[in-house]
Amino acid sequence: MTKTISGGGATATLDMPVTAAAALAMRMATSWLEITTHTAATATRYWSDALARRATPADVLDDIGAWVGAVAGRREPTWSLPNTVIASSPVTRLRDFSPAGASAPVPMLILPPQAGHHSCIVDYSERQSQVGVALAAGLDRLFVMEWLEAMQETASASIGDYVGSVRDAIAQIGQPVHLVGDCQGGWLASIVAALDPDSVASLTVGAAPLDFHAGAGPLLENIALGAPYRGAPYRAIVSAGGGVLRGEVMVNGFIALAPEDELKKQLDLLLGLRDPDYVRRYAEFEDWFKWTQDIAGAFYLWIVEHLFEGNELAAGTLVVEGEPVDLRRITCPVNVLAGARDHITPPEQALALADLVGTPRESITAKVIDAGHLGLFMGRTPLREHWAPLFASLS
Repeated sequence: MTKTISGGGATATLDMPVTAAAALAMRMATSWLEITTHTAATATRYWSDALARRATPADVLDDIGAWVGAVAGRREPTWSLPNTVIASSPVTRLRDFSPAGASAPVPMLILPPQAGHHSCIVDYSERQSQVGVALAAGLDRLFVMEWLEAMQETASASIGDYVGSVRDAIAQIGQPVHLVGDCQGGWLASIVAALDPDSVASLTVGAAPLDFHAGAGPLLENIALGAPYRGAPYRAIVSAGGGVLRGEVMVNGFIALAPEDELKKQLDLLLGLRDPDYVRRYAEFEDWFKWTQDIAGAFYLWIVEHLFEGNELAAGTLVVEGEPVDLRRITCPVNVLAGARDHITPPEQALALADLVGTPRESITAKVIDAGHLGLFMGRTPLREHWAPLFASLS
């Protein structure tokens, strides 16, 4: 049995709880099979290598110690490229990455994901930087919105606070802007573009859910499973966090969607301990992924109610601080990138934007590329082969 929600030219299907439970059970069984298989394969490879290099018991203990140290040791992630904070609010910082003599006719504002991690994912490293790719394309008046960790004083921050921060940033930068949003930043960018269409010269989103009930995947199934409880589980999580959604809870939730990927990553580290570059790359990612930050509870619960469960953005019924959000008001050029292997935002959820906006078809670019969720906007190949030419077309 299915529940169908239509709106804005899109029709999406949300599995009912019984169907969702069956799908999750099947995914869990598949995950455990993959975990068992990969564990056995890793053990075989490790001990074969240990025998080949005539490792002593002391050598094995050294490996275990190095592995535990690499898994447990986390450092706060940082920005890679030079930038200056030019404005701040209780929930955001506006960072300016523009070099001296910047001359791009239209400035760019990037909205990173806000999902329990640091915003520097868009400037992950010198080798993997969405910011760097944009600068290289000539978009040198470049700004990034940094989302700050929620504190008790900002636990009640609302969708209006975050929309207001983006509006303030655009006003300070000077409109119109090329507005770019990744994942959560993508649907937020779309909301701002719909509310203030004259402030946006182009809208670009990557791995961003716009129709939250389209496609299929473990996140959608979990939402369906909790739907009969009308948000009670999510309110309990926020209450347990003292009014915020704890970042580690959010990250552990992501890991639970594909536990086999997490275990493979940790086991593969054991096999790569004698490769310094491999260990460095592992540490760089884990520093970002596991260094969590809390999310305002009120904002999180609003997202669950109005987007994940209500799907109001696609249905055309969303209202933010008394203002209706009509995506058909967006008529600027629109670019959409979706990941074929994205288990968090199925491609259908991102591609739905093309059918929801008022932009003429000839001014819409929508692509599904070979990438997972994070890899879509920070992987080397997607940055080089897809984001670079996209940004060049905007410059």
